[in-house]
Amino acid sequence: MAQISNIYIDQGCDFSITIDVTDAAGNVLDMTDYTAEAQIRKTYSSSSVTSTFTTAINETGGQVNVSLTSTQTSAIESGRYVYDVNVTDASGSTSRVVEGQAIITPGVTR
Repeated sequence: MAQISNIYIDQGCDFSITIDVTDAAGNVLDMTDYTAEAQIRKTYSSSSVTSTFTTAINETGGQVNVSLTSTQTSAIESGRYVYDVNVTDASGSTSRVVEGQAIITPGVTR
């Protein structure tokens, strides 16, 4: 089961978080040959993607970094969204490692 973690993203700013991925015993997961993908949508049932995170994996460190550029966050209207991060191993098995709400906070400085 995925961890639940709400994130706050400042509209118009770069955003980046690193997620630690562990196995069922709590050990760092060796993520060699894994891929990751992560998206934001308005609701779980939305057919359109609001934004797609850039992902990077630290294979031996068991970490996934997800990020958005300031251009991407500027294009998202302020409000509440949902997001998740999925990883896929070399055999094609996919797991959701984290999910939650993505709250886009509006900015003042332009």
